[in-house]
Amino acid sequence: MEEIASVYARSLFEVARDSGQLETVHQQLGQFADTLEADQQLQVFFFSPYFSTPEKKDGLRRAVTDADPVVLNFLELLIEKHRMPAIFRIRRAFDKQWEDVNRLLPVQVTSAIALDEATVQQIGERIAQQTGRRVNLQARVEPDILGGIVVRVGNSVLDASVSHRLELLRRQLTRAG
Repeated sequence: MEEIASVYARSLFEVARDSGQLETVHQQLGQFADTLEADQQLQVFFFSPYFSTPEKKDGLRRAVTDADPVVLNFLELLIEKHRMPAIFRIRRAFDKQWEDVNRLLPVQVTSAIALDEATVQQIGERIAQQTGRRVNLQARVEPDILGGIVVRVGNSVLDASVSHRLELLRRQLTRAG
C-alpha cells in the first residue's frame, strides 16, 4: 500500500508543481485529509464499497467546494480507482516531498515541563544553522521523561532525558550483576 501511496503522491506533486499550485494543493490536501480523519461517517462513506462511485463523486462535490481543480480531480481519481483509503498515506508522502522541496526539517522538542519560548527558539536556530535547512519546530510536554529533553530531528533522536539515563543505568547494573 505504501508503494501505491508514493506513486499517487509523486504524481499529484508533479502536477501541482507544474501548474504552479503546489502551496494550494498542499494546503487543500491536508485540509481534506484532516477533515476525513476527524469524521468517522465521512470515512465510512468514502471508504465503503456499499456506496457507488457516482454517489461518492457527488458527495465529494457537495462536501468540497471552492477546491483547486487539481485537488478535486485527484480526489475524484482516487474514488474512481477505489484508492480513497490510501489518502492518509498519500498525504504523508506528499508532505514529505513538500518538506524536501521547501528544505523544511521537522523538529520536535519534548520536555518534562513546558520550556519557555526563547529556549525552544534557540534550539531550533542551532539546528537550522547546523543543517542549513528551515526548521518546522514543535514543542511538547511529556511528564514521563522526568527531566531533560528529547529532540527529534527528522528521523534522528537525541534523548537526553532522565528516564533514558535511568534506563541505561538499569541495563548496566543488570549486565554487571
